[in-house]
Amino acid sequence: MANDRYSRQELFSPIGLEGQRKIRDKHVLIIGAGALGTSNAEQLARAGIGRLTIVDRDYVEWSNLQRQQLFTETDAEKRMPKAVAAEKRLKEVNTDVFYHSCIMDVQREELEELIQEVDVLIDATDNFDTRMLINDVCQKHQVPWIYGGCAGSHGMSYTIVPGKTPCLHCLMGQVPLGGATCDTVGVISPAVQMTAAHQVAEALKLLVDDVKALYKKLIIFDMWKHSYTGIAVQHAKREDCPSCGSKADYPFMQQANQTKSAVLCGRDTVQIRPPRKMERDFNKLKESLPETEIEENPFLLSFKREGYRFVFFRDGRVLIHGTKDITAARRLYYKIVG
Repeated sequence: MANDRYSRQELFSPIGLEGQRKIRDKHVLIIGAGALGTSNAEQLARAGIGRLTIVDRDYVEWSNLQRQQLFTETDAEKRMPKAVAAEKRLKEVNTDVFYHSCIMDVQREELEELIQEVDVLIDATDNFDTRMLINDVCQKHQVPWIYGGCAGSHGMSYTIVPGKTPCLHCLMGQVPLGGATCDTVGVISPAVQMTAAHQVAEALKLLVDDVKALYKKLIIFDMWKHSYTGIAVQHAKREDCPSCGSKADYPFMQQANQTKSAVLCGRDTVQIRPPRKMERDFNKLKESLPETEIEENPFLLSFKREGYRFVFFRDGRVLIHGTKDITAARRLYYKIVG
């Protein structure tokens, strides 16, 4: 590695040589390898993070290439899992980083395992079910995390530090955290990049232990209209919050609140997740499939039936393209797997 690789970052006095050493010793977990996830991952890899874990349940499609910067046309053609494609590209960016890619849908069990020895978690998900789970797990394990979201030309970000700031559960209903999605209004790349820039800047502050420099407001902006707002939310912290209060019971970690079927953001697609961990045998699966054109790579198997496309992952998950109706998707799923 060239000795001056991080020289410009080290010249920045809030980081310096000592801060760079701290960054090199830290571990960041990114949940989601879509637009926000890939941008966060590349910036952190170039900054010299010591360890980077990237988790995603999906694979690369052509519509991703407009804004998901680590992927190529080849990745879309081969339907490569996003986590795998991201790791491959990041290894070309910086071989000095230890990468760990995970093809999985994150629920309580997986997240509690992943969170071990993590210094900062970055939210790059596309749904609030997962974000609320992230919030509870991070509160339980005292791991700071950085919320981020974008749709259209808007973006927002907020840094949550257990014990010091309001958590996401505290903020629900009190500040404008959601509404439009990429499915309803689309999204432009500058909104993604600005959101990720705020997230990475806050992550670097946490990684070098400069907690005083953290921006204590919820950032909301519109890249098209050039508006930028910081909303003070410290007053929203609740002593009786079930996720971060004195008697927290982490409600979103409870089994009853864990979604097994979900409509994917921006996609005419339903994901169905098996109730227990499993390793799907593709050879056995192919024996039960109707005679049809099957496409397969080491990570997934797909085929079309009745106008729908089914994509099976080795961890048991299935994506059913062509519907947003969970009931209909389950019916199609059971026709295949019983």
